[in-house]
Amino acid sequence: MTDFSKLEFATINELFERMSHRGATPVAMWKTGSEWREITSQQMYGRVRAVAGLLQNWGIQRGDRVGLVSENRWEWPVVDFAVLAIGAVDVPLYDTTLPDQMGAILRDAGVRAMIVSTRHQYRKLVACGPIPTLEFVGILDDCELENVVNLAEVFRCAPDLEQPDAAFDALLRQTQPEDLATIVYTSGTTGDPKGVMMTHHNLTADLRYSTAGLRIGEGDRTISFLPLSHSLARHLCYALYGHGGTIAYLAKFDELKSAMQAVKPQVFLAVPRVYEKIRQGTEAKAKGMKKRILHWALQQGRKHRKDLMEGKTPHAPGWRLADKLVYSKLRAAFGGEAKLWVSGGAPLGMDAAEWFLDMGIRIFEGYGLTETSPVVSRNTFDAYRIGTVGAVIPNLELRVAEDGEIQVRGETVFSGYWLKEDLKKIDFTEDGWFKTGDIGEYKDGFLSITDRKKELLKTSSGKYIAPQPIEGRLKADELVGNAAVVGDARKFPAVLISPDLQALRRWATEHGVTAGSAGDLVQDPKVKRHYEMLVKQVNAHLQEHERLKKVGVLSDEWSIEGDELTPSMKLMRRVILKRYKEKIDALYDGE
Repeated sequence: MTDFSKLEFATINELFERMSHRGATPVAMWKTGSEWREITSQQMYGRVRAVAGLLQNWGIQRGDRVGLVSENRWEWPVVDFAVLAIGAVDVPLYDTTLPDQMGAILRDAGVRAMIVSTRHQYRKLVACGPIPTLEFVGILDDCELENVVNLAEVFRCAPDLEQPDAAFDALLRQTQPEDLATIVYTSGTTGDPKGVMMTHHNLTADLRYSTAGLRIGEGDRTISFLPLSHSLARHLCYALYGHGGTIAYLAKFDELKSAMQAVKPQVFLAVPRVYEKIRQGTEAKAKGMKKRILHWALQQGRKHRKDLMEGKTPHAPGWRLADKLVYSKLRAAFGGEAKLWVSGGAPLGMDAAEWFLDMGIRIFEGYGLTETSPVVSRNTFDAYRIGTVGAVIPNLELRVAEDGEIQVRGETVFSGYWLKEDLKKIDFTEDGWFKTGDIGEYKDGFLSITDRKKELLKTSSGKYIAPQPIEGRLKADELVGNAAVVGDARKFPAVLISPDLQALRRWATEHGVTAGSAGDLVQDPKVKRHYEMLVKQVNAHLQEHERLKKVGVLSDEWSIEGDELTPSMKLMRRVILKRYKEKIDALYDGE
């Protein structure tokens, strides 16, 4: 019997080989219309062989780069595994990538082939302009385009390739741990994207240790809805495949609610904003008596935090009643079978972590970067501390520099930036430690992240302010979509708030506000007063120099498409500071 408890792989190809030799066992799910369908292990094997054969017919060689831009769909891992199977290197791009960004990345990586998912993505590729190295293009959707290979046709021959093939399996084993597997371009919140080079060993070494203690097991299901071009989302999929699990690929985020009911995942991975929205939605639905019951249930959970933090189920009558009336309903919203909740990509925030804990859900927060393949630390069932990002994985060294910057060294740290060898002098210390750019504390074996080094604000009086914890407190309010604390080189900090317009309009109706446009709505005195009171409440938890003196409420909802947020929902601060310069300056008139 196969032991799925450990991930003892030297390459991703080894992981795929074990995953794909499980016969009729389901390994993936995908949605067509309203129906979820399964893909078995042998079907996945046949489809990967089909795409690998196409790449070989194109003449793609070991080490060649192959681009991939697609939503989360079952074809994504098929292309990924196929590229790696022949020893090539994949270059994944976010499906929201704009044409000029796409062109810059593809030219920098020197891709020979490109796989796009839809006509829309193909049009963006065309709009990129010349890509001198690009020779071959394929499309996942079943459509005909001139000089573009229809992969739907390629997959039609896949059933004939589902039986184990000795030659193909031998090809998988030719790849060595030190071979380059992927080049992932960072989202560039503070600068131009850089291609992070990760070897098979980087990826498998991180998998081996980062998933230990998370109790992911054979048959566990997860929903893949975070962009697979993000290292953490891809990492989780490798982990589920390696542990014998099943992955349901969801292309549209707005279908997550119904997907959770259909798939019933045991493992749920999300960025903090998803958890914040679930919390806000729960509180928004609680009116009248239901609101009082919710607050009572939170009080019951708060009484038993110690047990909950230790993973114990309280047996007090009040807690059991609260579980029946409230907590169980929240678990049911996740599908009712989740046992592991993970948050990554950005800081979760203590308010959100405590709220879910009081509702009986321990969210295991972790920390990492693309450059660390990606996990540096994580909370586990046996080592959990709320408000931290957990214990550092055993095969990685970590230290905190004098200025508070976290630095790491070990086998999961990337091998460098593509064609940018000179950056090693900037991003690594002389003795080989990678400088993460994050500020934090490492105490009693648990790591806490304070902020990004480059995002710390320094007021004109010389006081440093970490904006992320403050922004996290503000985002706990259902009327706040996002918040950006400003004030670098100013006398005091202030904040820009991007509202959740749907929630705000609902609130406005309940409070007799009749403003029509979004611009009129945020200028209404009642609305402005609500946000000012929210800031006042948050200020009560801050030190004097951190307290927000002014608040600017915008009529814009920040989004990935608007370029205010990265695909992992982090603020693009440089974009926000530039786009709203006049609004920010107005907050400081007469300072």
